[in-house]
Amino acid sequence: MTIDRIVLAVAGVFILISLALSQYHSVNWLWFIAFVGANLFQSAFSGFCPMAIILKKFDVKPGCAF
Repeated sequence: MTIDRIVLAVAGVFILISLALSQYHSVNWLWFIAFVGANLFQSAFSGFCPMAIILKKFDVKPGCAF
């Protein structure tokens, strides 16, 4: 898998887990969804993605997601 695909997969998993936690534990977990969404939005314009930096340190191959 490439860095782009891993970032998208992790973001999706974070959103789904956080959504489930907001339904069964506390509504405040929706703030985490907002944080993930805002980070995805800003990375689309700036190119800065903390998850991608972490994955590069683990020598995951870069590449296009599509």
